Amino acid sequence: METLKDLVKGVKVDSPTAVLLTTAACGVGALLMVVRTVSGHRAVKDKIQRARSRRTESLQRAEQEVLRYKQSHPSCDSAAILSLSLSELTKHLREGSLCPEDVFYSYMQKTLAVHKELNCCTEILLESFDQLRTIGSNKDGLLYGVPISIKDNVSYKNYDCTCGIIMNLSQPAAKDSVIVEVLKKQGAIPFTKTNLPQALLNYDCSNPIFGQTVNPYNHQKTSGGSSGGEGALIGGGGSILGIGSDIGGSIRIPASFCGICGFKPTTGRLSSQGIIPIYRGQKCVLSAPGPLARDVDSLALCMQALLCDHMFSLDPTVPPLPFNLQTYQSSKPLRIGYFEHDGYTQPPPSMIRGLREVKALLEQAGHTVVPYEPLRVSHAVNELIIKGVFSDGAATLLQKLKGGPLDPCLKPQVVLYSIPNWLKRILGFLLTPFSTRVPPVLSALCGVSSAPEVWKQHAAVEDYISETIAHWRKCNIDVLLCPMIGPAFNFLYCGKLTCLSSLTMIYNLLNFPAGAVPVSTVTAQDEEDLKHLKGLYRDTWEKMHKEVAAETI
Repeated sequence: METLKDLVKGVKVDSPTAVLLTTAACGVGALLMVVRTVSGHRAVKDKIQRARSRRTESLQRAEQEVLRYKQSHPSCDSAAILSLSLSELTKHLREGSLCPEDVFYSYMQKTLAVHKELNCCTEILLESFDQLRTIGSNKDGLLYGVPISIKDNVSYKNYDCTCGIIMNLSQPAAKDSVIVEVLKKQGAIPFTKTNLPQALLNYDCSNPIFGQTVNPYNHQKTSGGSSGGEGALIGGGGSILGIGSDIGGSIRIPASFCGICGFKPTTGRLSSQGIIPIYRGQKCVLSAPGPLARDVDSLALCMQALLCDHMFSLDPTVPPLPFNLQTYQSSKPLRIGYFEHDGYTQPPPSMIRGLREVKALLEQAGHTVVPYEPLRVSHAVNELIIKGVFSDGAATLLQKLKGGPLDPCLKPQVVLYSIPNWLKRILGFLLTPFSTRVPPVLSALCGVSSAPEVWKQHAAVEDYISETIAHWRKCNIDVLLCPMIGPAFNFLYCGKLTCLSSLTMIYNLLNFPAGAVPVSTVTAQDEEDLKHLKGLYRDTWEKMHKEVAAETI
C-alpha cells in the first residue's frame, strides 16, 4: 500500500493532461452506460421475440393437429357443437352422443380462427392434446370433455404467467394453480392462455409482448380488461367457458364490452393459489378468480364444479361449502336495491336504459325493486380504494415496469403515478379551485407514510364494509342491481378514465360477489340522448367519457 501511495505521489500531471484524462474517463463511462443500455434493450427485445415465437409455434402445432383430425374425421359437425350451451354440451358428452375429441378439435379450430381476427391468445397449451387422450379417467366430472380457456396469470405448469410485463418472461410456473388442478379433476381440458393488459391494473387489453386484443363486435374497440383475452375469445365463440381474475372489474368489464357473462365471487370462495397478481401484499382491495361464459347457467355450473372436495383438500383456506344449487334455482321473490349512478360516475344513456329494462322485467317477475344510494362513494374511491391499492405511492408497480417498454394503454396512468409526491401535493393544492375530483386522487396516490397509517387504512376499510352491510340491512335488500362500465371503448381511453371503476371496484373493496350480464346494444335513441347528457361534475373526465361513449366507429 505504501509503495502504491509513493507511486501516486510521484506522478506529476499538468492541468491540460488532467483535463484530458478526466474527459477520457467520462467518455469511457458514458460509453459503458450506452453499451449497457443498448445491451439491456436488446435483451428485452430478445425476450419478447422468444415469447412471440413460442406463441407462433404453439399456434402452428395446434393448426397441424386440427387439420390432421379434421381430415381423418370428416363427419365431425363443428357448427352443431359450437352452437350448444355449456349445459347442453356436458349432457351430450355424459350421454356419449358427443365424443370429447370432436368437441375439443371443434373449439380448437374456432379458437385459432378467432385469435387470427382478435389477437386474444398468448399461447396454446400443447399438453391439452395429451390430456385429451386420457380424458376418459375423469368421465364422472361435471365438466367432462369441456375445453376451457384460462387467463395468462392463471398458473399452468411449464408456462409463463407474464402479466404483460418483461420481468415475468421465461419464468414458467412450477405447477398448476389449484383451479387448473380442480378443472382437470372435473374432466375439463384447459387448452389456451389468453391476453391481458400490461401489469393487470387497467381495463384495456394490450401489452408490449403480445399486443392489443380487439373487440369481437368492433375491431376499433377494446375487449376490456384485465381479463380481456377471455372476453374476446368467448365473445367471438372460440371458448365456451373461461377463467379470469378480478380486482376492480377485470372479469365484469370484459363481459360488458364483449356481450357475455362474468362473475367475481367473494375473495376466498375459490382458491387463489397460483393466480398471479402484479404484486402481492395489498389487502385493502381484494382480487378474486372467477368464470366467464355466454350465459349465467354456465357460470353456475363452473362454480358448482370448482366448489368440490378436491378444491377444499388442495387449499384448506377455502371454506368447505359446496355450491348451493337450491338457492340458485329458487324462485323466491327478492327485494332488490337499484341505482342509476353512484354519485361519482354517471353512466351513459345506453347503460341506464339497459338497467331500466332489467328493472321492469324483475318487477314483472314478482320481485320488489327499491331505490338504493351507495354510501360515500367519493370517499371510498379516494381514501380506501386508490390509497389502498397504491399504499406505497405506486412504487412497486413502477418497479415492476422497469427495464421494459411501456404500453400506450398504460402510459396515462404511469405518467400520473410517476409524479413525485411533493409535486402531487402542490398540483392538488393548485387544482382545488378548478376541480372537485382530481385533487383527492392526487393526494390518495401519495399513499401512506408508515405502518400505523397502513393499519389505520385497513381499519377504515373494515368500518366502511360494516357501514355498508348495516345500510343494506336498513334498506332490507337481498341483492343490488347497478350499472356497468360500457359500452365498449375505443383504444387508449381506459387508462385516461380510471375514475369509472367506481362502478366496479367498490365491490372488490367490500368483498361482495358481483357479476355482469348482457342486456342490449346501443340504439340510435341512446346516441341522441347522449348528446344531452350533462353529467354529475361536468369536468374533463366526464367530457372524455361522453366522447368515448359517442364513438360508434
